[in-house]
Amino acid sequence: MSISLLLEMAVSGDPGRAALVDGDTRLTIGELSALADGGAGVIAASGAAHVVYVGLGGAMQPLLIFASARAARAYTPLNYRLSTDGVQELIERLPDPLVIVDKRYRDAVGDAADRVIESEEFLEAARTAEPAAEFADPDAVAIVLFTSGTTSKPKAVELSHTNLTSYITGTVEFGSADPDDAALICVPPYHIAGVNAAMSNLYAGRKIVYLPNFDAREWVRLVADERVTTATVVPTMLDRIVTALEQEPTDLPTLRNLAYGGSKVGLPLVRKALDLLPNVGFVNAYGLTETSSTIAVLTPDDHRDAHGNPDETIAKRLGSVGQPVPGIEVQIRDEHGKVLGAGESGELFVRGEQVSGKYTGIGSVLDDEGWFPTRDIATLDEAGYLFISGRSDDTIIRGGENIAPAELEDVLIEHPDVHAVAVVGVEDPNWGQAIVAVVVPATGVDPDPDELREHVRKFLRGSRTPDRVVFRDELPTNATGKLLRREIVADLRDANVER
Repeated sequence: MSISLLLEMAVSGDPGRAALVDGDTRLTIGELSALADGGAGVIAASGAAHVVYVGLGGAMQPLLIFASARAARAYTPLNYRLSTDGVQELIERLPDPLVIVDKRYRDAVGDAADRVIESEEFLEAARTAEPAAEFADPDAVAIVLFTSGTTSKPKAVELSHTNLTSYITGTVEFGSADPDDAALICVPPYHIAGVNAAMSNLYAGRKIVYLPNFDAREWVRLVADERVTTATVVPTMLDRIVTALEQEPTDLPTLRNLAYGGSKVGLPLVRKALDLLPNVGFVNAYGLTETSSTIAVLTPDDHRDAHGNPDETIAKRLGSVGQPVPGIEVQIRDEHGKVLGAGESGELFVRGEQVSGKYTGIGSVLDDEGWFPTRDIATLDEAGYLFISGRSDDTIIRGGENIAPAELEDVLIEHPDVHAVAVVGVEDPNWGQAIVAVVVPATGVDPDPDELREHVRKFLRGSRTPDRVVFRDELPTNATGKLLRREIVADLRDANVER
């Protein structure tokens, strides 16, 4: 099944239904489909083998996803926040591309491709071009996304039409949205959540409201003005939304569901959000680019059951990513490949039709039975709730003992003087690595490092007490909220971990 069929099904259901809102641009499903037909004609006529987009997204995102699919070309949205060299290096790694670029980023593209067209020009051409429609092989590559490169050089993940449609059809009921449902999307177009937001909401029949440049107060305004019923954010966005609502309490009566994900969220923030928005159903979604998005979900009912529950086992689940979605199998394995039981920590492996595990120039990394190694360290509880404790690359080895930063972070974030925290390992001549806690203090507070170290010692054994605690105004993250631990370590190295 080609991803283009998702839009065709939506058109067959109700072509006059609102598809998207992007500033002053408003399109029905039928209008979006017509533009995608014309856009496919522009792409096919170019003779290019691949479609690349450099820009903020908004209406261009679903248009290019479906136009590329109807032209049977793979589509890649790039991170427009990269340096000029970074953008051009990624373009040069893609085969014979047609690059579509927002005007403000035209200089970043430079001469990296022979075919370059600005977004407005592409839109104009799509309105008058001869339509093209070619059904892609379901096993052909539909989307190529570059990983964030937070720990290594970005890899190009290949997602097939089958990978993507199996995720959509397995987790979303066609036409299930109410007539007035609207989804607010502010995740960037180059993130897997930004790709799937376009497909899943159109398939469900939900109007998409785009906010390409995130601002917490503008987010609140759009929820109210567009009567948004569901939204997706990354942790840094959730933090700013909560702060905005604390400063200016605002009723959001239409908002029914708020999904967050992309990286770990501190439990105090989750609890505060639940208390501020008691009528909103919160969803914690966990997934990877290689898995075509979400593979586990902590549902609104899970949040309500866990929040303040006197049963410690259930209350603890508020810090989990929930249970696997339909069609996904999970295993926890030790370093020798042995499958571990409930409560045992090891590497998470996943399997399912939505899982790609294939990279351009590398090939598939699935094992002989189709399992993908996520490189995330995880545990499962007795009820099948999945807990992610971090990347295997983040493990601190102090005196020969493996220490997961999340163990300490989960304790420190509960201290009232701590707003945000990251724990990293730095080189140490005696221990191999020393444990450093980098803390963003709560507003108006000047925490005592020794008090924070003692706080950890109360809950974890002595070998897990931070060797040092340092303070910063903020933690470095990328646009999707992922913590940039390499930058933290480099900052500590430059500062000699003394400040």
